[in-house]
Amino acid sequence: MRICIFGAGAIGGLMAARLAAKDAAEVTIIARGPHLAAMQEKGLVLRSDGEEITVRPRCVASAAEAGEQDYVVVTLKAHSLPAAAEQMQPLLGPDTAIVSAVNGIPWWYFHKHPGGQHEGHRLSSVDPDGSVWRLLPPERAIGCIVYPAAEVVEPGVIEHTYGDRFTLGEPDGSRSPRVSAISEALIAAGFKAPVRPKIRDEIWVKLWGNLAFNPISALTTSTLDTLTADAGQRGVARAMMLEAQAVAEALGIRFAIDVDKRIAGAAEVGAHRTSMLQDLERGRPMEIDALLGVVVELAALVGRPAPICETVLALVRARAREAGCYG
Repeated sequence: MRICIFGAGAIGGLMAARLAAKDAAEVTIIARGPHLAAMQEKGLVLRSDGEEITVRPRCVASAAEAGEQDYVVVTLKAHSLPAAAEQMQPLLGPDTAIVSAVNGIPWWYFHKHPGGQHEGHRLSSVDPDGSVWRLLPPERAIGCIVYPAAEVVEPGVIEHTYGDRFTLGEPDGSRSPRVSAISEALIAAGFKAPVRPKIRDEIWVKLWGNLAFNPISALTTSTLDTLTADAGQRGVARAMMLEAQAVAEALGIRFAIDVDKRIAGAAEVGAHRTSMLQDLERGRPMEIDALLGVVVELAALVGRPAPICETVLALVRARAREAGCYG
């Protein structure tokens, strides 16, 4: 099985290192800059659970060097995908599957949508010109929700802090041979990789917190423990989450937990700086549209009001533009 990790930062590096260490697949990493140079020279180093391993998967700078793959695991930030879709073309053979390990609502969301509701609708928040849908046809897509946390602490070195689950699912809810095969490879590598028939439900449960905690933290610079303990910030987050829940339920989503339990789960993470706050502090593009812009877009699609989400979206976009991290 040939698996290419496209966008091998922290999560992609974690996945690649474990797959390579267990010989669970023939792994190719596409990366760039000092990170690529370090992996080519010294191998990929993974620090996890007090141990350090070094593996030497194939590391290249372009899809053309990598060639056709059985699976392409996309671990980019969502806003990077439109520009990357063209670059990925040499990886795609007739049966290549794209494992979409990207935060937020994915471009393929309305492909094989249960009940046919809004079937084929394209989301401008995550695919502004429709190029992702065209270049990465949604029938190639396998959903993947990322739960581990990891960081590139120096070029070629990944530090894994917690989590080992990658939940997978076909857009049509089937347990296809291709999703079963990638699940088995990830399990062989030491991950939990369940295949779920309702992958969109899990997408929303993860997004539910991210759509609120990420932008609020970017506006206030609060870590999760402070944000969830402060009555004002917690109240705004809760209001946003309830608006989003109404949108999701209008699309057939069912939440297995209630909003307060989801907030309590975030509080347990402790003094964590959200990814959006980290990107703001480091001057990097922020995942605003895939996490919150798309919720506002979907609210309009299903005719549900989302005034708090709209307000926070306007504010965080302005904050990001001021910092040069948006647009």
